[in-house]
Order: sequence, then structure tokens, then C-alpha cells
Amino acid sequence: MVLFAQVIGSLYGLLAVVFGAFGAHALKKSFSQDQLQSFETGVRYQMYHGMLLLVLGFNFNLEAPFERLMIYSFIVGVFLFSFSIYILNYGASKGLKMKFLGPITPLGGFFLVMGWCLLGYSFIRNLI
Repeated sequence: MVLFAQVIGSLYGLLAVVFGAFGAHALKKSFSQDQLQSFETGVRYQMYHGMLLLVLGFNFNLEAPFERLMIYSFIVGVFLFSFSIYILNYGASKGLKMKFLGPITPLGGFFLVMGWCLLGYSFIRNLI
């Protein structure tokens, strides 16, 4: 599980840099200012959580069930949150209505919140 978290964390970091550069250069001409800001939010959250996955992979053994659930929550949360933002904004810039993706972004946010709650639980658990 540790290696899995590190691999996904590094992949998320890599893609955040690529998407960030793509957004700053290639999408600047076709995205509105609001779309660019939304896209950048997705990139920022992806990078934060990619780095978090790396830190957790280096500092936790990730063998307890709640630790695995925490890692999966972060991985799924980033995927649903950030990638739905990317697709929604890209589609909107092309005039496509993808309303079915609208609920996916907050669902991703829920998974991110759940991951952070489980991380807090792990710290509290170690205090007791």
C-alpha cells in the first residue's frame, strides 16, 4: 500500500504540473477567466493531495484498514474532484453541456474531506 500511495502521489504531481502548464499556456486562449480559475483550483488540489500521498507513503506503514481507506479516499477524491473540473471546463469551452458531471465534483470533495478526517483520526488514535 505504501508504494501504491507513492506511485499515485507522484503521478498526481506529474499530471498537476503538466495540466498547470497546459492551462497557463494552451487553454488561456479558449477558456474564460472563470474557467481558468476553476481549472487552476483543480490543479492546485491535485498537487496538494499528490504531495500528501507522498508524505503519507513515506511516514505511515498504511497497514491498518482505516489508513488504507484514508489513502483510497484521497486518491478517489482527487480523481473525482480535479478531473471532473478539468472535463467540465474543457467541455464548456467547446460549448458542450455535461450536467451529469456536476454532482461528481462535490462527491470528490466529500472523499477528500473523509481522507482528512481519517488522517486526523490517525493522529488522535496515536495520542490515546
